[in-house]
Amino acid sequence: MSADAVDPRPRTSPREALLRPVRLGNAFEDTVGRLLAMIRLGVLAPGESLPPERELAARLGVSRDTVREAIRSLTGAGYLVSRRGRYGGTFLTDELPTHTAELAGITRAEIDDAVRLREILEVGAARMAAGRTLSAAEREVLWARLGDVRGCDVVDYRRLDSRLHLAIVEAAGVPSLVPLVAENRLVINGFLDQIPLLERNIAHSDEQHEAVVLAILAGDGEAAAAAMADHVAGSAVLLHGFLD
Repeated sequence: MSADAVDPRPRTSPREALLRPVRLGNAFEDTVGRLLAMIRLGVLAPGESLPPERELAARLGVSRDTVREAIRSLTGAGYLVSRRGRYGGTFLTDELPTHTAELAGITRAEIDDAVRLREILEVGAARMAAGRTLSAAEREVLWARLGDVRGCDVVDYRRLDSRLHLAIVEAAGVPSLVPLVAENRLVINGFLDQIPLLERNIAHSDEQHEAVVLAILAGDGEAAAAAMADHVAGSAVLLHGFLD
């Protein structure tokens, strides 16, 4: 192609590339991740307004409620600010919060390693637990741990969430798997402690927890694995969104 020729290929701006349809299994987490990517990559400048909710919902393929929840969460975390009036809207704050991997002493490679190992261990554990004939006591423990984490106080969430996940691993019936998952959870929790706890994410996690446990109790290995994979992916999206 000569220097004067016009390239016929359509050009995609960084904003258009980031505002593409998300995975519906983790619509909220993916929406937060896309907005954070726009912020962290400089696509949205300090003081600049977000596109309207209607446009964001259409581009991301999610409901306006999901967009609204994502904006509310990032506003609470200090990334966005809402202004009323004739020139109102949602704007990027002038000074961003300091949730970064560099400040936390974490590398992207460490995050990738931990979340990929978690996927291998916990998705497999959920599938294996569903394939076993669980005793009444094992079934009772899963229900009890699920009940503990649902609606618990935020200060107790990480501990009770971890306890439920370890109960699922124990139900897989492979004793040597338990310490591997416990060690991985300690690493994952250390990363998660560096980012805000989002109420909508907790509510979504509760729904996914229930889907995993119900599938295990029903003996549906593929459904249990799929639900756990979605759950793990949602956490990974938030970790990368806030810390990359």
